[in-house]
Amino acid sequence: MTRALIDVEMSFRVTKPGRAALSVAVAEGAAVDRSALEFLGQPVPYTTADFDHGTLVHVLDLPLGAVKLHYTAERTLRVVEPAAITDAELVLYTRPSRYCPSDRMGGIAMARFGTLPTVREQVDAIVRYVNEQLAYVVGVGGPNDDAIDSMLAGQGVCRDFAHLCVALCRVIDIPARFVAVYAPGLSPMDFHAVFEAAIDGHWYVFDATHLAPRKSMTRIATGRDAADTAFLSTLGSEIEFESSTVLTTVEPDLPDENWSDLVTLA
Repeated sequence: MTRALIDVEMSFRVTKPGRAALSVAVAEGAAVDRSALEFLGQPVPYTTADFDHGTLVHVLDLPLGAVKLHYTAERTLRVVEPAAITDAELVLYTRPSRYCPSDRMGGIAMARFGTLPTVREQVDAIVRYVNEQLAYVVGVGGPNDDAIDSMLAGQGVCRDFAHLCVALCRVIDIPARFVAVYAPGLSPMDFHAVFEAAIDGHWYVFDATHLAPRKSMTRIATGRDAADTAFLSTLGSEIEFESSTVLTTVEPDLPDENWSDLVTLA
């Protein structure tokens, strides 16, 4: 039996009290064995909000001053059947979005991938193209960079790789969505971003960075792009972010990865 262990700490200073949305919890569909959210120091009241695909957001009522939180979770890794795509998902995840402006990327996507005979070959070619075209560089890019910015820069972090893959898939009418995950084996360790594409009517996970085995990943949040999956966003409060530490491990060993396999994400 293989287990994923997750440990997150986050510190920030609240300069204006108010609410904020925290998205660090393991998605409900991931069959969590144990999870806990704690606040160290002053207490922070919160409620929870449920979103599509099991995304669970904690809505915090932040007091003035220093806030430090600690989230832990443990789950048993299991093979799951691929989820079937719904008609609503077909519509939503083929549309352009804030960081995936597929309506402005038709030329390159159609020329490179549009004539390949199957969806599987198209997705594989997109992942291979992004892996070869973008250099993974920690700390580059900005919060407002979209898929076009990353393609022109030729470098990025995991969210940039995922955004570009999602946008290129959508150009050729392949439903694709952005997924924030915990990724044991990732170095340096942090929150990670991958994407899911619909092949033969079912969702499968892909990662153009090739930095961590997909079978060990745990879903946090799913959406159109990073705008839907931010780990912390203010809702009237003002904060000064100080630090975060993410540690995710697998016991007893990381699973092997074959990038040509189709893999599902719980």
